[in-house]
Amino acid sequence: MSKYVKELVTRDLKRRLEGVEDAVLVNCSGLDANATNELRGELSQKDIQMMVVKNSLARRATEGTSLYPAFDGMNGQVAVLWGSSDFVSLVKEAVRLDKDKEKFEKFATTGGVMDGEKLDPDAVKAVSKWPSREEQISMLVGQMLGPGAALSAALLGPGKTLNSQIKSKGEGDE
Repeated sequence: MSKYVKELVTRDLKRRLEGVEDAVLVNCSGLDANATNELRGELSQKDIQMMVVKNSLARRATEGTSLYPAFDGMNGQVAVLWGSSDFVSLVKEAVRLDKDKEKFEKFATTGGVMDGEKLDPDAVKAVSKWPSREEQISMLVGQMLGPGAALSAALLGPGKTLNSQIKSKGEGDE
């Protein structure tokens, strides 16, 4: 590849990855065209983008960004996944696809980067066990509503008991 072409590709790669801070790297070499299209379709449904890049060009394009550590020490071709509603959801989807060897036999998670820290495949799998943004919000709402529900039950409980006692006393007098 000529120097001019490398420069053009590097510029395009910089533009496409602008604003991306966290990503998952996967190896999908060896997937046939149908499997690749199906993979891209599944990722698109989850608002995840995938781009296959040469590591040397990716290192040049991401130099000085939070993505650079992901490509440091890598060789060959790799696919970069980014997007989704949050990073944990992205990782969960990548790990799910990695486990689906029936459809995507050659798909494998090779690492990633989160908050400028390089992740190896084991760290990516560990992140996939974290609660997603939606799960964290629901847990927080539950924790916020829990004390209110307990207070409401504590306030209403004695009143209901008194009401039922008055009612039973009233029915017994008639």
